[in-house]
Amino acid sequence: MGVVIPLGETAQEAGIGKLWSLVRADMERVNQAIVARTGSDVAMIPEVANHLIESGGKRLRPMMTLAAAGLCGYAGDGHVKLAASVEFMHTATLLHDDVVDQSDMRRGKLAARMLWGNEASVLVGDFLLGQAFRMMVEVGSLPCLSVLADAAAVIAEGEVMQISAAKDTATTEDDYVAVIRAKTAALFAAACEVGPILAGRPKAEMAACRAYGTNLGIAFQLIDDALDYGGSSSALGKNVGDDFREGKITLPVVLSFRRGSPEERGFWSRTLEKGEIAEGDLETAIATMRRHRAIEDTIERARHYGAMARDALELFPASDHKAALLDVVEFCVRRAN
Repeated sequence: MGVVIPLGETAQEAGIGKLWSLVRADMERVNQAIVARTGSDVAMIPEVANHLIESGGKRLRPMMTLAAAGLCGYAGDGHVKLAASVEFMHTATLLHDDVVDQSDMRRGKLAARMLWGNEASVLVGDFLLGQAFRMMVEVGSLPCLSVLADAAAVIAEGEVMQISAAKDTATTEDDYVAVIRAKTAALFAAACEVGPILAGRPKAEMAACRAYGTNLGIAFQLIDDALDYGGSSSALGKNVGDDFREGKITLPVVLSFRRGSPEERGFWSRTLEKGEIAEGDLETAIATMRRHRAIEDTIERARHYGAMARDALELFPASDHKAALLDVVEFCVRRAN
């Protein structure tokens, strides 16, 4: 079956047009690989996969793979399959996340699990992971395969860590950053590191690209956390307050709980630990966070990690690819404005 992925408009609207213009030709090839690899004789597989793939994601992670390869002067074709692999890994985690979190919405549409069920969502996610690793093997770079395989394992560890921390108001800021470093930042880091590996660049450049991706990924997730309480459904692609309703302990909650009065801590224990959420509790949660500057300070933490991502690229000389990757940092942090 055919599928049209509106890559260009989404990227331009997101404010990362410079990155898009640099990788556009290669992203068209990534698009072709995505279309080819979602095909299956089992009709439900492309239906479920394309429901999410067509839903307007920015394809930020695969574009970063392509841009990092360009930054390091890579001139082959392997980065295209690796970028498609990264996008499949990301899509698989979204399918799995929505089942674990019992989410109803994803990117402004009904989550796949709401249309096809939890079982289909999990298994199609597994199919996409399998296809991702097939493409990695085809590229023939054992170091790249190792980096992406490690990322897949770390992401799964992060998901389990998040389940363990769910509803636990004793979670510290360090605990929470460890979760998102694994759950979100690991794929950003791997997406950026495979480019210099393919290009045969020195270890210092591999480490710099990995550090850029790691810190960008943490900043990206912290902004998402802030938006869940201080943003809009259109900006999030899901319902505002989903983290609250799902009992997730995110950084705005951690900061509010630590800074709160005994009565406020009792509120968090009732709503998040016990799951006793009444009408108006989300509004109370947001007001409490604002009283303690928890949302603003979460955004400030994101800016800090964004600055570290920018610093990581200082190893590289000025170029269009470097400028585009620096723009991505600004885009990620500006989403909260």
